[in-house]
Amino acid sequence: MQTKKGIPVSPGIAIAPAMVLDGEDQPIPRRTVAPTQVPHELQRLDDALAASSAEVQELKDKTTARVGPELAAIFGFHLGMLADKSLVGEIRSAIENQRVTAEFAVYSVLKAMGKKFLQAESRYMRERVSDVWDLERRILRHLIGKARDELAHLDHNAVVIAHDLTPSQTASLDRSKIKGIATDAGGLTSHTAILAHALGIPAIVGLEDITGQVNTGDMVVIDGQRGVVTIDPDAGQLMQSRKEADRMVALGDLLGEIRDLPAETKDGTEINLQANIEFPNEIGQALNNGAKGIGLYRTEFLYLASKTEPTEEEQYQTYLEAINNLDGKPLTVRTLDLGADKMDKRHNTGNDSSERNPFLGCRSIRLCLQNLPMFKTQLRAILRASTAGPVRIMFPLISNIMELLQSKMILGDVMEDLEDQGIAYGENIPVGIMVEVPSVAIQAKTFCREVDFMSIGTNDLIQYTVAVDRGNERIASLYSGAHPAVIMLIRDVVRAADKAGVDVSLCGEMASVPEYTMLLMGLGLRSLSITPPALPEVKQIIRAVSIDQCRRVARKATTFDSDREVANYLRDQLSKAIPGVFDGRSIGY
Repeated sequence: MQTKKGIPVSPGIAIAPAMVLDGEDQPIPRRTVAPTQVPHELQRLDDALAASSAEVQELKDKTTARVGPELAAIFGFHLGMLADKSLVGEIRSAIENQRVTAEFAVYSVLKAMGKKFLQAESRYMRERVSDVWDLERRILRHLIGKARDELAHLDHNAVVIAHDLTPSQTASLDRSKIKGIATDAGGLTSHTAILAHALGIPAIVGLEDITGQVNTGDMVVIDGQRGVVTIDPDAGQLMQSRKEADRMVALGDLLGEIRDLPAETKDGTEINLQANIEFPNEIGQALNNGAKGIGLYRTEFLYLASKTEPTEEEQYQTYLEAINNLDGKPLTVRTLDLGADKMDKRHNTGNDSSERNPFLGCRSIRLCLQNLPMFKTQLRAILRASTAGPVRIMFPLISNIMELLQSKMILGDVMEDLEDQGIAYGENIPVGIMVEVPSVAIQAKTFCREVDFMSIGTNDLIQYTVAVDRGNERIASLYSGAHPAVIMLIRDVVRAADKAGVDVSLCGEMASVPEYTMLLMGLGLRSLSITPPALPEVKQIIRAVSIDQCRRVARKATTFDSDREVANYLRDQLSKAIPGVFDGRSIGY
């Protein structure tokens, strides 16, 4: 038995034989043609480009029907490349000037483009290389007639093991057969990762050499929550994995039983359960799972899905769709939370994508405050949409009071501009901040005087408190929400907010991990925003315990000196509260 740790991008447990895909990167030999054949090669190229465009458009339409237009926008990028006059012109020039075959011209030009992407400083740009390979393979398939058909003709359950999957391959996966994905390459923002999550396929990326460790037919377990791949699991591990998979199935059955019941403790304290989403089409699942609103609407995908900055109208329509889908329930919109690791110069943000440490650089609210036209465009779109239903605006990564005051001032300027233009927007829109930097947590009392609400973002708060990059698998074990310092910061923020009469919630991934539920309620939190799939089990815990019980757990947890002690204690208390349901689980954050 062997285990490998990668970057988890889509939760769930998959147990199935492996199917290892070849790289499909065989070189195309350079062949020249007679001058009289050049027009024929150009026509072959045009035909292949037209056929490829038709395929991509069909795939975009199918993806729209399957997971919504936001994700389908990925293939708008592909269509744009196929129609790019500069790119097509370079390929045609190679055919005309070098008198080479159309397939070699496509191969050489796109290989050179891919290498440039791989050498880029920006992680976002490096992760886009799979889009280049996707187009290269598609065009070559129409030119030389070769196609990978392992996935198309699969007749049994399997876990796909590959160096990388192109967006087209991921979007075309048969969910009834493909149970999980593990790749050498990829990152949190790769299109493959985003699509796998939307399709509900457990996936782990960034495993570096998983294709060299697994053979087709090997039994493999994918744990998409913890980012762990187990190769040839022994009987004990296989039994534990199947037990966890069965528990998740049982959880689905539980959903139907408790979906409409209140998230209320045994002693009558109601907890406001909301959901974190990235796309409007996720709202249906969130509401079906019992969410009372959206506590965190991430808006980054609007900027990542296309080559250019989204227009005000495009953003407005997306926010309006989300508000309408909620049918009167509240929507908390987080303004742009991107930085040098994801944005690139194509968006004309002025951002230096070569920052050595983007997590400590120009990102989130800092990026917005340095690019006011972009920031104001987003605020205008949010405000315009706010006439359709209750909306709250939340600023991310605030680290000092001046950033907050400046952000509020810009929001006020945008409101005045809309009034001057006679454009309506919602009245008394609550304005809040993410608490995800230790400086803000420590100064919570000061910030409470300037906001209507606070939402504790534990993903970054943990990262900045314990100095661990949460995407670095080499030190992943050090990234823990059970760290005593993290717990103390959460406790202090909640106390300051309660004293000031300011609403406070927690929207980080920590809220989605069952072992933390009793702790968070014991620390005083009465509002949690979590991933839609986790809503039923968190509600189950809430309904099985009392607030007094949770307070005792929190008091005891704050006496430990290490995250290991805290994690073991929380796991033990959860097992006692709900015997047998969560036994054997390990805390994921």
